[in-house]
Amino acid sequence: MKRVIVAAALLVCSAAVAQMPEVHPEIWPQVPRALPRDAALEKRIDALMARMTLEQKVGQVIQPAITNVTPADVRNYHLGSVLNGGGGWPGDVRKATPADWLALADAFYDASMDTRDGRPAIPVMWGTDAVHGHNNIVGATLFPHNVGLGAMRNPDLMKRIGEVTAREMRATGQDWDFSPTVAVARDDRWGRAYESWSEEPEIVRLYAQRIIEGLQGAPRAPGFLGRGKVIATAKHFIGDGGTEGGRDQGNTLATEVELRDIHGAGYGGALRAGVQAIMASYNSWHGRKLHGIGELLTDVLKNRMGFDGLVVGDWNGHGQVAGCTNASCPQAFNAGIDIFMVPEDWKQLYENTLAQVKSGEIPRARLDDAVRRILRVKDRAGLFTAGKPSQRPFGGDFQVIGSAEHRAVARQAVRESLVLLKNNGNVLPIKPKQHVLVAGDGADSIAKQSGGWTLTWQGDGNTNADFPGGTSIGAGIRAAVDRVTISPDGSWEQKPDVAIVVFGENPYAEFQGDRTTVIYEGEDDLALLRRLRAAGIPVVSVFLSGRPLWVNPFLNESDAFVAAWLPGTEGGGVADVLTGKYDFKGKLSFSWPKLPTQAVLNRGGANYDPLFPYGFGLTYADRVELPRQTVDMTGVDQTRPDVYLADGRPVGSWKLDGLVLRGGPVDLSRESNGNLALAVRLRLRAAPSAPVTLAVGSGSIDITSMLRALPLNEWQTIRVRLRCFQDAGADMTKIEMPFRLEGDVAVELNDVRLTPVADATCP
Repeated sequence: MKRVIVAAALLVCSAAVAQMPEVHPEIWPQVPRALPRDAALEKRIDALMARMTLEQKVGQVIQPAITNVTPADVRNYHLGSVLNGGGGWPGDVRKATPADWLALADAFYDASMDTRDGRPAIPVMWGTDAVHGHNNIVGATLFPHNVGLGAMRNPDLMKRIGEVTAREMRATGQDWDFSPTVAVARDDRWGRAYESWSEEPEIVRLYAQRIIEGLQGAPRAPGFLGRGKVIATAKHFIGDGGTEGGRDQGNTLATEVELRDIHGAGYGGALRAGVQAIMASYNSWHGRKLHGIGELLTDVLKNRMGFDGLVVGDWNGHGQVAGCTNASCPQAFNAGIDIFMVPEDWKQLYENTLAQVKSGEIPRARLDDAVRRILRVKDRAGLFTAGKPSQRPFGGDFQVIGSAEHRAVARQAVRESLVLLKNNGNVLPIKPKQHVLVAGDGADSIAKQSGGWTLTWQGDGNTNADFPGGTSIGAGIRAAVDRVTISPDGSWEQKPDVAIVVFGENPYAEFQGDRTTVIYEGEDDLALLRRLRAAGIPVVSVFLSGRPLWVNPFLNESDAFVAAWLPGTEGGGVADVLTGKYDFKGKLSFSWPKLPTQAVLNRGGANYDPLFPYGFGLTYADRVELPRQTVDMTGVDQTRPDVYLADGRPVGSWKLDGLVLRGGPVDLSRESNGNLALAVRLRLRAAPSAPVTLAVGSGSIDITSMLRALPLNEWQTIRVRLRCFQDAGADMTKIEMPFRLEGDVAVELNDVRLTPVADATCP
């Protein structure tokens, strides 16, 4: 889902696509009903719907973001649900307390239950992306991201993770989790690869069922969707992990059988667990956006597979369907979307949807089906009788958030997710009496080790102070070893016996993390490893990443190498294993590349030749010496596709002509939807005396006032939200000119790129 924090993105031209093949629902599985038909429940829904006006029904299918809706809006528009995105907080306060979250949940609930105008009382649902714990809340227990959990091979622990997440959500009043992601990532360049448990469908199928049982409870068992449980969402239906080039929101060219057997595996497990919500995917299948493919959303998912819960759209995903906008999309609703996730443009969408139902463009039967599904989920979740969120079990019990019991579960997950790739000379485990240097930019950074979807959408802007109760990897090692020096730059006063260097990818989410190669570039990290080895210090590398990456140069400079993935807040779990208190248990759920060109590397694929195969993982009992690896990168394109101009020079195939950049074309529609900013670093020589415009494509914005506010002869950066250019008329699907500055202006250019900035606005 797009979130309210902006982020950089990779721009990859999509290949021409073939016409979407015919769908054959009869080849898809018929999943036995996890929940029997409840005649009494359906009768309650009949009675309730008979009392609802058309306006009230339309309100149920509209889901705004809490940053753009008030409790009064919920009451006046009869809204059925709200959501917070990553970086969306009560009152727009980044460090909102658990009490703030709960108070807003109560306010939304009270508004939805107001019957003074004769309306029926229908409780609102609040959805949140609790994707590795209740990760929007300061102080919550944060688990490893899915890429690490897949290495555990522990379905029972997945259930416990779901239980802990649900309990912490209930404390702050949210009752709907937009999780789990059940994607099967097949291209490691994908920016959401860390949201996938494995390249293999078997793990995804089993894990989906178990974590949903943890979140919701087991179907047909006492306590299902009862005390301390929340509504789960399997996402993103379908094929999100199989796009061309690993492009987020891109095009998936899998056959229907591959779509079913690989990318659909998690949905079988989810339906067997009684999942109540499924989120549609941003990606296309053979050129058509999933939000508009009724053959899959309705004919396959609802009719053939028997899903009787609700289908929710992704963040403005309906607006990407051909012929649609964020404010109008009968095509997606008719295809089977039951709830529009529409963060900002919800009032216009409400009015347009209401008019389309009245005109017959949206059949009333389709609206009634969607509302019935929404009410069915609310009834099953007990929302009609549960009272306000603060009165429900665990409501306001803030002591459960980040409790010792919950952190112990997360620490176990960290221990079991670590994969030992190299241990030459048996440098590990660390001996209790050794003097240990912990170095690298991840040595003492809970933010870096937690990755994206952590307090903010991109996981950026966080410090250790934002994680009360959490433990960095360095702090965990310091608690386990007598003599420890934590020094991110690798300096020391007394030569250590061994160095543990913690480094890797910085936090990112969604398309911000898309890559053109699987090469890890960290030149500063490599220099640090070489400097330590040159000093005769054994080096243990702890690599933080959201996917396997080509790290041959780093392996060569390391005596031991640990894939730690993105472990979350419990860095003590890393220390538990490095010091030998526990053995390594993790086994690769993704194949590890031998060559920098192996972005698509899946077990059973053609020419499968990984450096470390699927299922690899050493233990302390193993005696394996890894030889030096080749570091040849001949012919590998390392262009930064989110950067157009750097150090005053065009990047890649972009060409600069005066104050105009040309090239492409590139599709910036997803970046516009995600609120990205175009950032221009420039030095103004004289204040403009006449209007100056900045353009992307055919969309032009007047930036005269922005320039006049800048100091002269100093390098400054201006940022303009990409959506501003779209609103000004640019066709963001085909941009051949990502930058044009026009007007009588004396200026030097240094850098033009997309950047993760929170305060980008339209001038």
